[in-house]
Amino acid sequence: MGLFLIAVAAWLARVENWRSYTPVAGGGAFGQKESYGSEEKPSGVIRWLTTVDHKDIGILYGAYGLIAFAVGGLMVVVMRIELIDPGMSLISNTFYNSLLTSHGITMLFLFGTPIIAAFANYLVPLLIGADDMAFPRINAIAFWLLPPAALLIWAGFFPLPDVIPAQTAWTMYTPLSTGAGAGNQANAGVDLMLLGLHLSGVSATMGSINFIATIFTERGEDVSWANLDIFSWTILTQSGLILFAFPLLGSAIVMLLFDRNFGTTFFSGEGGAILWQHLFWFFGHPEVYILVLPPMGIVSYVIPRFSGRRLFGFKFVVYSTLAIGVLSFGVWAHHMFATGMDPRLRASFMAVSLAIAIPSAVKTFNWITTMWNGRVRLTTPMLFSVGFVSNFIIGGVTGVFLASIPIDLVLHDTYYVVGHFHYVVMGAIAFAGFSGLYYWFPLYTGRMYQKTLGKAHFWLSMIGTNITFFAMILLGYGGMPRRYATFLPQFATLHQLATLGALILLVGQIIFVWNFVQSWLEGPEIDDGDPWNLRQSGLYTAEWDWFDQKQQTAIADGGEADDEAALTDGGHVDDADDAASDT
Repeated sequence: MGLFLIAVAAWLARVENWRSYTPVAGGGAFGQKESYGSEEKPSGVIRWLTTVDHKDIGILYGAYGLIAFAVGGLMVVVMRIELIDPGMSLISNTFYNSLLTSHGITMLFLFGTPIIAAFANYLVPLLIGADDMAFPRINAIAFWLLPPAALLIWAGFFPLPDVIPAQTAWTMYTPLSTGAGAGNQANAGVDLMLLGLHLSGVSATMGSINFIATIFTERGEDVSWANLDIFSWTILTQSGLILFAFPLLGSAIVMLLFDRNFGTTFFSGEGGAILWQHLFWFFGHPEVYILVLPPMGIVSYVIPRFSGRRLFGFKFVVYSTLAIGVLSFGVWAHHMFATGMDPRLRASFMAVSLAIAIPSAVKTFNWITTMWNGRVRLTTPMLFSVGFVSNFIIGGVTGVFLASIPIDLVLHDTYYVVGHFHYVVMGAIAFAGFSGLYYWFPLYTGRMYQKTLGKAHFWLSMIGTNITFFAMILLGYGGMPRRYATFLPQFATLHQLATLGALILLVGQIIFVWNFVQSWLEGPEIDDGDPWNLRQSGLYTAEWDWFDQKQQTAIADGGEADDEAALTDGGHVDDADDAASDT
């Protein structure tokens, strides 16, 4: 696969006149001329199918990620309803396992990575002063690999003859995933899921190469490594992690497909199960940081804007980002403490797993110090960023416990692990995503969202997250194993509490969808290039300067500015309390 990608890159480098590309055109073809740049983008569906503009591709990534988030969320709602009562039979045990598998893979591969790519595609070129990504067409190819990847991953749920969904859990542990024995995992649904995962990995790898090339070679003359923004630093580090981690997953998936279909014995022979775990978790734990580093960048970007002061300890935040990137490849076997591996090797992984908490703590203290004695404005983006810090502390501290061998041996494969992981994924990563979506909402829509609904979304999400996942942590302490479609009666109360929290989360996300779509279509238009009043605190940044120029160009071309300016965090300030909290 690596040689194939190199061959494709070499062919593209030979036939493509990269310097002739003009992002205004939104397209292009082999042998295009410089004069093509004066042509306008096509409109309608053709625009979105053929665009190579980084902003359009960012919006495509965002739409794709939010659809996957909705699908994965609805899967888990069905699972939680099934778990209201130990004897409930809304769905079968095998279908529960199918939802469990697809939920994990959907949220990690089809939501987590693409939603980060949405922010990165739209913002990184604007922040570093680039005209576009270094390889615009490869950027488009990377996105268009994702829809077929989703169809393959979800293929088992479609009415296809003799195809059922995979039931391997998202870790795809062997020998179950090799189709061994008389089980149903020899079904083609598992093969289709593996192929979809492979496509998503190729997409992420292509994107990471593009981001690295863009940040290294396309920066404006006034953007040096010293003043590169924190979000671009996190994207650069994430891209490096992807470049080393995803190809290994791709290789392991190819070997697993060979075991399933061609009779090889990579993972079906002696020691194969442990070999799969080593290969999978060498990818799997850096994947956690692939998902969390850019959200950390978003929070590091948003908190100073609404604290009225610059990020405290900027260099230390950058250094801690790089430290996490390096250390993340030395902790994978803490997922395997219970496998019987050599105790000396186990101890070394425990030490590195504890050490990686230090750079994360550095970031946390820097975020808190940035807010300390600042002029804090509790806008919706700020609320989600503060919620990120709160949930990340809980998720991080519970992870430190799991890094300790004797504690992990007790809590391994219980709901404690589920609660810890979801505090990071939902409570932190998704919260930072919402913070970025609200903060940059005026940038990509030209409108402002509804303030009240935005804050209702935050509070319902915050309450639902903590009820759901803290209940899971308590279930884990009680000894409730994970991945079970039923449970003993003594766990019923906590399971019902977790289901209540999940339903509260569902209501919050319904409000978000309504607010997002309705505000995009009908929200108050922005006529100021500084909708958050950032100039007052000296925190006005490059993407808003681009937005301001875009607004001025629209007015000069005959557009009309709305007389009623949408104030900070949507709507108008009606009283002194709103003014104090939002401006």
